[in-house]
Amino acid sequence: METKTTNYFTRFLYVGFVLFGFYEIIARQSYLSACSSLGIALAFDPFDQLQPWKERPLWQKTWLIVHLGLVGSLFGYVIGVNDKN
Repeated sequence: METKTTNYFTRFLYVGFVLFGFYEIIARQSYLSACSSLGIALAFDPFDQLQPWKERPLWQKTWLIVHLGLVGSLFGYVIGVNDKN
């Protein structure tokens, strides 16, 4: 059973991986590392993990789908740039 402490911990990890991913993009321009960090962040769902997907509010679904789209786009960018070399 999930407790509030666990939920806060997963939110902390989610935010940490997202911030680290943006740090990788902005400061180091390491897009593959950023893609990995942002993808790992999705494993730590910041919302109530016990709530089924169909019962979640639309804004939570939108947030997670946009996040997944960003990871996929970044991965596609990395593959495309490295394919030219």
